[in-house]
Amino acid sequence: MEFLLLGTLEVRDRVGEPVVVGRRQERLLLGLLLLEVGRTVPTDRLVRLLWPERPVQDPRATLRTYVSRLRSRIAASSDGAAPRLSVRPGGLLAETDPELVDAHRFARQVHLARAEADAVRRAELLGPALALWRGPLLADVASDGLRELVGAELTEQRLAATWMYADAELARGRHHEVLGALAAAVAAYPLHEPLVGRFMLALHRTGRDADALTAYQNLRARMAEALGADPSPQLRDRYLAILRQDPALDPPEASDHPVHGVPEKIATGGYRAAGPDAPAQLPAAMSGFVGREAQLVRLDAILAAFGKQPTSMAITVLSGTAGVGKTTLAVHWAHLVRDRFPDGQLYVDLRGFDTAEPAVSAIDAMHRFFDALAVPPGQVPADAQAQAALYRSLLAGRRILVVLDNARDVEQVRPLLPGSATCLVLVTSRNQLIGLVAAAGAHSIAVDPLSAAESRALFRCRLGAIRVAAETPAVDALVTMCAQLPLALAVVAARAAVHPGLPLEALAAELHASRGSLDGFDTGDPATNVRHVISLSYQALEAEAARLFRLLGLHPGPDIGLAAAASLAGVPVPSARTQLTVLERASLVTEHRPGRYVVHDLLRIYAAELAAGPDPDAERWPALRRMFGYYLRSADVADRVAYPHRDRITLARADPLIVHESFASVDQALAWLAAEHSVLLAVIIRAVNTRFDTHAWQLAWTLMNFFDRRGHWNDWAATHMVALAAATRLKDLAAQAHILRGLGRADVWLGRHDAARRHLEDALELFDQLGDREGQARTQLALGWAAGECGRDRAALEYLYQALDTYRSVGHRPGQSSALNMIGWTHDKLGDFEQALANCQRALVLQHDLGDRRGQAHTLDSLGLIHRHLGHHAEAVACYEQAPNTFRARGEPYHEAGTLARLGDAHHAAGHPGLARDAWHHALQILEELGHPDADPIRIRLATTAG
Repeated sequence: MEFLLLGTLEVRDRVGEPVVVGRRQERLLLGLLLLEVGRTVPTDRLVRLLWPERPVQDPRATLRTYVSRLRSRIAASSDGAAPRLSVRPGGLLAETDPELVDAHRFARQVHLARAEADAVRRAELLGPALALWRGPLLADVASDGLRELVGAELTEQRLAATWMYADAELARGRHHEVLGALAAAVAAYPLHEPLVGRFMLALHRTGRDADALTAYQNLRARMAEALGADPSPQLRDRYLAILRQDPALDPPEASDHPVHGVPEKIATGGYRAAGPDAPAQLPAAMSGFVGREAQLVRLDAILAAFGKQPTSMAITVLSGTAGVGKTTLAVHWAHLVRDRFPDGQLYVDLRGFDTAEPAVSAIDAMHRFFDALAVPPGQVPADAQAQAALYRSLLAGRRILVVLDNARDVEQVRPLLPGSATCLVLVTSRNQLIGLVAAAGAHSIAVDPLSAAESRALFRCRLGAIRVAAETPAVDALVTMCAQLPLALAVVAARAAVHPGLPLEALAAELHASRGSLDGFDTGDPATNVRHVISLSYQALEAEAARLFRLLGLHPGPDIGLAAAASLAGVPVPSARTQLTVLERASLVTEHRPGRYVVHDLLRIYAAELAAGPDPDAERWPALRRMFGYYLRSADVADRVAYPHRDRITLARADPLIVHESFASVDQALAWLAAEHSVLLAVIIRAVNTRFDTHAWQLAWTLMNFFDRRGHWNDWAATHMVALAAATRLKDLAAQAHILRGLGRADVWLGRHDAARRHLEDALELFDQLGDREGQARTQLALGWAAGECGRDRAALEYLYQALDTYRSVGHRPGQSSALNMIGWTHDKLGDFEQALANCQRALVLQHDLGDRRGQAHTLDSLGLIHRHLGHHAEAVACYEQAPNTFRARGEPYHEAGTLARLGDAHHAAGHPGLARDAWHHALQILEELGHPDADPIRIRLATTAG
């Protein structure tokens, strides 16, 4: 088959006959997928492109319907060679030979032409490539606005191809042949100077000098009206050369003269705008950026050479002392060039020099990137090497800028290198990372303190030119005493800005008289010590804001929300907001996202020193208790909303000054947990380090279901390990039992079956010592699950029957129903279908009495399987048909898909292949969205079963 996108959308079969593929929106979807053939197009992006103003009620279901219709219509005319359209994690995918799509064939020929030095060969490639264009991209299905969004790169490639084709033909003396193409291109792009210049040359060589001069004059008039500018000096020189009849404009004698001088932007193919769903993780750029001209020139030169070595990845290391502005420079430049990276920008602060908390590991950073790239948790392997391989695969062939900020050493950076020549990596570090330069060919750029002139420019930007000019000697003194460190300069400028009546001379005298230093950033000159610069801003604060800044030193970061700050200080939220605004104005905190604040490394170190020192108000321990209490209470509220049926523990007593979060929906609760994920991990570690052991283990326990649902099993295991240390230190056997049970469950997910069994058996022993019968039953249930997961079904049954007896002994009916269902499922695995049926039916009665709809759905799914194995096909179908809606309503797509797959099996066994295929198709679409391997068996069923 052949797919034509460069003009009206057409599909042709193997003999060239047109294929009818559906209505406008379905055709547009096909075109959008074929433009990105071989790459998953995010669902959210497709929704915005297809329905920019009024999305349909259920866009995801509508997209699945479109895909199903397109599959059927194309397959009917393909003789088995149809492209594969599938639903994948987070989006849709079209797979076929790119050579069958005219847009990709065009792009390939342009790419080949760029590598050709021979004008004849270049023209032979570009002429047919340009002839593929029959009109605007997707002319009959896309609007102009949509075409600009999805076709910018192709449009620029078309322009580049036109330039190169013109250059090749003009170099061969074939000005007559290229004149028509240039005239059409200039008509379409009348302000495009390179096209106009070539058009003028072709007109001149065909003896139409008057038309060539008119073309220049028309361009100049249009530019003056539209842009208020004149044509470039190069074009003006061509205009004058035509007037002078310069012989240099004459055609060459040889017709195969190689083409030179193609502008760099043509050679690199141009750049497209970033897609709406591309990750954009760059922090906000600092306003009033000054200086760094030498470094910016180096970075631009590296970018200009980017991609010219197709197998070599571009890496740049910005190195320098703390506070010198490495991050500011990196983020500023990254924002300037982000359009060059249309597939997104990834950013992580690796916290390599954080003295309060451990650095961010490469695995943790990689998981953040997986989240930004919309990788489902279930698709992330447990093995670290496999995760790194997945990361490299995701970035292969994609134009992404990766910013690794505050790296400690090469080992922290190396796993995060994409390995693709299409990605550019920018690293900042206090170390030079010589190993990265030597082993990976990284470019090294030193970031030194600002020059005196740049430092004065910073003061002018912050304080105004008049004030700085009026006190030039004082400004020079401040520049010297700040050692020209950007952070120190910014803090001093902020203090001067909030006190406009304070003479800069007085500020300089106060700074000169100060004593003390930040040990890590002592330059050897007491007058240029950064700690004193910061302390002056701190001392200038009002008491409440100063207290909050001091207390922020207790928070582990990486950032803090408004309610958390209010709880830390023990003040109402409006008061905390006011105090944070004061701190932001003094350049002591930054609101990097609405309602979330970050403290720069040096400032956080200073705040931590203050918090660790003598506190006349004895605030440190109460503030820590409030902070840990806020996160514990808020996480508990989120957990109760998201997972209302789980077992509960008695939480540590809450301070009445805590302002914990509340959530109106499951989505809100899960969103808060996701936003605070990194903070919660750091808070657990800080709680253990400061001996708030009860808060530590209870917070780890509270997050267990969230980690389970999101697939963060490594985080689950890691937090439970430190929580176990805290519980052991408390000598709290109940806490140890709860944590051991959770740790065992995490081990099962991570495939650590021996460790899982050991931890669960230890938990069971502790619950037995405590006389906690419910804890025993839950642990027995977990042991049964663990045994079943590693194929020990007989042992699983033994544990499950023990759990059932224990639940009955304490009258715990929800537990009994869960045990009965698991017993029934396990009997089915062992082929004992009558026992399986009896146990699941008892479970269903209990769940109906309890109003447990989720439990009923799981048990109905079990019953459907049992009935099918017994040959009760009608009963199996009836059971399966009741469960999917409940799973869908509760946001459990994997269980929904599993039940639908088994429903298809039941329909097929009952002799209804059409209904079976419908159910399998629905299950397959869900599993493809999840990226789950269970999709493969369903594809096989669909491929081998007649409808």
